[in-house]
Amino acid sequence: MADISDLATIRNIGIMAHIDAGKTTTTERILYYSGRVHRIGEVDKGTATMDWMSQEQERGITITSAATACRWQNCIINIIDTPGHVDFTVEVERSLRVLDGAIGIFCAVAGVQPQSETVWRQADRYEVPRIAYINKMDRIGADYFRAVKMIEDNLGSEVALIQLPIGVEDSFRGVIDVIRLKAYEYQDNLGETFSTRDLEQLEQEQAQKYRNLLLEKISEYDDEILEQYLEGQEISPDKITSSLRKLTITNKLVPILCGSSFKNKGVQMLLDAVVDYLPSPVDIPPVSATNLLDNSDTLVKADRDEPLCALAFKVAGDPYVGKLTYFRIYAGKIKTGSYVLNSGKDKKERITRILRMHANHREEVEEALAGDIVAGVGLKETVTGDTLCSEDRPFLLEPMDFPESVIDVAIEPKTKADQDKIGESLARLAEEDPTFRTRTNPETGQTIISGMGELHLEIIIDRLLREFKVNANVGKPQVAYKESVKKKTVTENTFEKQSGGRGQYARVIIEVEPLKEGEGKRFTNRSNPENVPREFAAAVEIGVLEALQAGILAGYPVDDVQITLTGGNYHEVDSSEQAFKIAGSMAIKQALADAQPILLEPIMDIEIVGPEEYVGDIISDLNARRGRIFGFEENRDSKIIKGSVPLAETFGYATSLRSLSQGRASFSLYIKNYAEVPESKSREIIARRYGLPV
Repeated sequence: MADISDLATIRNIGIMAHIDAGKTTTTERILYYSGRVHRIGEVDKGTATMDWMSQEQERGITITSAATACRWQNCIINIIDTPGHVDFTVEVERSLRVLDGAIGIFCAVAGVQPQSETVWRQADRYEVPRIAYINKMDRIGADYFRAVKMIEDNLGSEVALIQLPIGVEDSFRGVIDVIRLKAYEYQDNLGETFSTRDLEQLEQEQAQKYRNLLLEKISEYDDEILEQYLEGQEISPDKITSSLRKLTITNKLVPILCGSSFKNKGVQMLLDAVVDYLPSPVDIPPVSATNLLDNSDTLVKADRDEPLCALAFKVAGDPYVGKLTYFRIYAGKIKTGSYVLNSGKDKKERITRILRMHANHREEVEEALAGDIVAGVGLKETVTGDTLCSEDRPFLLEPMDFPESVIDVAIEPKTKADQDKIGESLARLAEEDPTFRTRTNPETGQTIISGMGELHLEIIIDRLLREFKVNANVGKPQVAYKESVKKKTVTENTFEKQSGGRGQYARVIIEVEPLKEGEGKRFTNRSNPENVPREFAAAVEIGVLEALQAGILAGYPVDDVQITLTGGNYHEVDSSEQAFKIAGSMAIKQALADAQPILLEPIMDIEIVGPEEYVGDIISDLNARRGRIFGFEENRDSKIIKGSVPLAETFGYATSLRSLSQGRASFSLYIKNYAEVPESKSREIIARRYGLPV
């Protein structure tokens, strides 16, 4: 694809939604109508361009975010199709970090679903402007206005209806343009041709009503439109579009469109809206960065003549070219064969090839410019969240934060050859996926892998066995518990050893206290350097943090604690870094025992949709699983139950819910927080951990 010099003609957008709202189906139509592909791929048939992984095709879901690009109205639209399943929410997180705008897709039947809320909150956090597209207007039970109200109520967004549906369910055949007061009706099944006509009387009355509402909303922010509106002047569609664009980019309003992607209706207007309302790189505020020459805060604006500044947001393995590093260029340009600085690691990297990606297809280019999203080959040290820049102007962009993994599974290689292979394979997978963790259990020697949910781990294991050809035995999924403390304590420990010749001596005093949930582990040195020299204090920190990897209750990692080194002393001859490391490790273990240690477990938000006659049984079952009910919502013939439940109680829940509701209820889970495990349950978990009778 040829480069376009004008930054204003670039749109970097993401497509985000709850699972099964129609993201990939919509993306396939966008690619078809823009001429990027010549055949429409279907998710159900496993032929979707963007779902290229075998695991995606088999399951009919998106697992990794896939990048592509197309042209529409002389604009280049770089698109990232993100997963809808909560287990892969990191793919949404890192995509939103580098995007300028987003399309939120909602099902016209279900409206706002749990993962819709999650991705919307993520977009709020990064202040990403977005438009909403209410899909599946052809489905039985579709209700456009109900879905719009849910966007207002559940997501807290101020909406701007710019389209109304013509017909609903089986009779859905097109849309009314509220701004231009025109109707667009589709003529053929492929959706390539549609007719434009004037509105009929009833349509005119309805469209005029919503046009006035739109003008009232815009006039709250635009004095010129307010004046024209109050004087009863005719306001041109171009003027409304221009004003609405500004309000969309500043996140004041969210334009709402509708259609049926599967039935090929409404997608061209959606593309028009992307061009009309979503920002180009020059429309968004400059990116905050740290200038490493003087450690000052600076702003990086979208300019191709400025020094290079880019953010790596994804690493993926490619069987043909090896490691691919996806990055967004905020400023400057980059050429094939050039050297760049990884400023966070202070390492020079050479980019051997630059590729524009179309799902898993590659198009090689000589250079990439500000505003582009491309993949680089040859970056050995760079991982997700690293900044790439020029050596003479080093910048550091804000790194990315990723959620904690909540579920573990043990994996054992079957042969010695597999043992060697598994370490390398897991390292490659961890490099690609920041929410995937791996560690070795010190007691059993087993390799423990951790992820965001059962499906996440299932995909990881499937890739290990299939893609990396590792033969391994896999255990049952286990909850990733944590340990913490409830009270403050001070502990002193002396490590002393004489074994002929030089001895070992170290004395440390540490203070341990609990932190709020999610604050992590902190180590502070407040000791006097005369008592504990700096190099010994650093060794204490290493010993303490290593010891926190396995708590004293059941060997789970310790979190949400503040450790402070307050004092100690050393011996001129016998003290060493190793002695202080051991003393720190021993002291923290004693301190944890004295500070009322507790187990923490992941708590999941749960949303269950099912017929009213089964609600009583569902609630009883949820209560038996230590669940809490927060409230109910109506959804046509169904009830929506909202609550929370410990992750440990959800294994096998899908089967249980099916039998309770005769297969008519469904549910979704997403991580809420960590909370203390009740004492009786805690004793049971610890006993099970050590193979004792429960």
